[in-house]
Amino acid sequence: MSQENEKKVSELKPGMDNLSLKVRVISAEEPKVITTRKGPRTISNAVVGDETGRVKVTLWGDKAGTLKEGQAVEIQGAWTTAYRGEVQVNVGFKGSIQEVESEEVPEAEDIPEETPKAPEGYRPSYRRSGGYRRGGGRRRY
Repeated sequence: MSQENEKKVSELKPGMDNLSLKVRVISAEEPKVITTRKGPRTISNAVVGDETGRVKVTLWGDKAGTLKEGQAVEIQGAWTTAYRGEVQVNVGFKGSIQEVESEEVPEAEDIPEETPKAPEGYRPSYRRSGGYRRGGGRRRY
């Protein structure tokens, strides 16, 4: 696959969008419901990795619970955030997860412990608000 947005785990930085990753699922949690500013949301967390390192993934909505330990997958349409100084990958309704050939990614025991870090003093911009402005959107004159 020749996509310019295909990244290795070690290349991830906060604020990246529309990413593609080929990874092995190291661990996966069951879905749970959390309360956000936009109301209750179903999420699940997993840890995935490639030959360059590992990263936490949060799966939102109908993607929650879709990753299983040991799977080799390609995640597309993901975006990154930072939490407690570490980069995290997020997959929501625009994202997709497909199984790939197991040989395309290393086995879990061959994945290094390194995780991508957010730059020192990084502050998110919260630009992922769905594109709507508070107060009703377009102004009418």
